[in-house]
Amino acid sequence: MRIGIAALILAYILSQFYRAFLAVLSPVLTRDLGVTAAELASASGWWFLAFAAMQIPIGAWLDRVGPRLTSGLLMAVGAGGAVLFSQATGAGQIKIAMALIGVGCAPVLMASYFIFARQFAPSAFGTLAALTLAVGTLGNVASSLPLSWAVAAFGWRETVLGLAAVTGAVALAILVLVRDPERLAGARDGSLVELLRMPLLWPVLIMMTVCYAPIAGLRGLWIGPYFADVHGADQLEIGRISLWMGLAMVVGNFAYGPLDRWFPSRKLLVLLGNAAMLVCLFGLWWFAAAPPMVAVVLLVAAGFFGASFPIVLAHGRAFVPAHLTGRGVTLLNLFGIAPIGIAQIVTGRIHAATEPVTPAAPYAAVFLFFALATAIGLAVYLLSRDRAD
Repeated sequence: MRIGIAALILAYILSQFYRAFLAVLSPVLTRDLGVTAAELASASGWWFLAFAAMQIPIGAWLDRVGPRLTSGLLMAVGAGGAVLFSQATGAGQIKIAMALIGVGCAPVLMASYFIFARQFAPSAFGTLAALTLAVGTLGNVASSLPLSWAVAAFGWRETVLGLAAVTGAVALAILVLVRDPERLAGARDGSLVELLRMPLLWPVLIMMTVCYAPIAGLRGLWIGPYFADVHGADQLEIGRISLWMGLAMVVGNFAYGPLDRWFPSRKLLVLLGNAAMLVCLFGLWWFAAAPPMVAVVLLVAAGFFGASFPIVLAHGRAFVPAHLTGRGVTLLNLFGIAPIGIAQIVTGRIHAATEPVTPAAPYAAVFLFFALATAIGLAVYLLSRDRAD
């Protein structure tokens, strides 16, 4: 089972890579294909929306079929999407390719979480979830400066085609190495409606919508155009800044796991962490035109404090009945991922519609959007009941 989980974690590293690599590729895609920042935001949104749309069927497949076939076969679809991306000639093909890659990446983290929920103690779920996310976030790191180096050395088409080959190999490894947990004896099938009728889940679901969207949106796309347009950064400089934010997200995930075991209240941990991220987001809005080091510090801090996703998911999973484990974790993931896709499309339109009285003005509007959404989510989360495992 351990080697199977390792294969799933490799797949999740790729998932983190693909959701963030447009930030580094944006200058070369704009130069070679003429795509705009708004079109790239839309393409990023397509990845997240396709990823999110798959969560409902994936939840049923995890409960009925198991994680091996669910994640292995869909990951092969993602490999096909990467091949299409490598051959793209315009924004439309990039959007379709990103959607296919999103479909391929959709099951891998939840497949791991499904195994953790079924085969480990409930109290260990938050730590294992955070550890998996922390290791997987190395893909976010790889999509920063290392990707910039690869593109400079080999070209972006060749680099993405190589990634497609790696993705296909990981899909095959999942099919060969992952072992499905035993089915629950006498368990009834259940339905998603059971979960949606649980009032305890709704404040956590609302928190899921805002806890990851800001750092995913900024690291996944906006960090690139922002530093290029406002501060004149080149591709390698954007890669370095993206690397720092990505590393902060890795460290944050490693920190949240132990804190979940040590902190007296899971709810308080989530509130404090996301309140700190909120301060960073308002700081980015207020200081959007400040020297670049100010924005770098705020983005790195937001990446660290905004890494609470697995702890919020663990909070919700604690209320989910055992026979609905697959549907439960994927429902929570749906609420965590779908808003990112929506936010990328919305922020792309906000950016395009904002009068550029200064180069920083459209980006300040994007930062303010993320800050206000986070504030609303935190207000609703105050109504939640604390951990129940």
